[in-house]
Amino acid sequence: MVKVTFLGHAAFKIEGSKTVLVDPFITGNPQSPLKGVEDIDKADVVIVTHDHGDHGFEDAVKICKRTGAYFVSQYELVVKSNLEKVEPMNIGGFVNVGGMGVEVAFTPAWHTAGVGDPTGVIIRMDGKTIYHAGDTGLFYDMKLIGELYKPDLAILPIGSRFTMDIYQAAKAVEFISPKFVIPMHYNTFDLIKADPKEFERLVGDKAKVVILNPGESFEI
Repeated sequence: MVKVTFLGHAAFKIEGSKTVLVDPFITGNPQSPLKGVEDIDKADVVIVTHDHGDHGFEDAVKICKRTGAYFVSQYELVVKSNLEKVEPMNIGGFVNVGGMGVEVAFTPAWHTAGVGDPTGVIIRMDGKTIYHAGDTGLFYDMKLIGELYKPDLAILPIGSRFTMDIYQAAKAVEFISPKFVIPMHYNTFDLIKADPKEFERLVGDKAKVVILNPGESFEI
């Protein structure tokens, strides 16, 4: 069993045999259920999909220093982090992070970044596969991501303007064919207002939509 906890915006904690954080935007996140990075006292792997401020690069570095976690990101961000326990990567195959049984692969994402390129991420742990799409627009190769990795859970942005909107994200579900999907990257700020219930309606029976409030969890 793997437990996925929504930490607001695009931040997630994934707990199984290890604890994995993805895009831990805590400081300045109005949705965060945590007061600050000091509330995170355990992490084995911290992943950042790209360097935009709302995806937690600076918080990730602090968390890694506090917990001794491995920092996993694109090569350029790993260099910028100046951390010692790192797994520098790029879009391609899997890396078994620190040999601990958490497998990570980065996927393309249609977005921008200041350093390196934006990515999505595939995480394999304890027999489960999770696709966190990062910040991205819709692209047809999501179908290939679904065929290659067969994710149990897809975590998809729905907030429009900077990412997919609900209609595009519903199409992404069709391409990826996950068992479950969690919407993210919406309603944090006025510019990315979206209705997750409408997204759920559009997805229909293609997948089970799990709408989480910040701090809530879901087990797969």
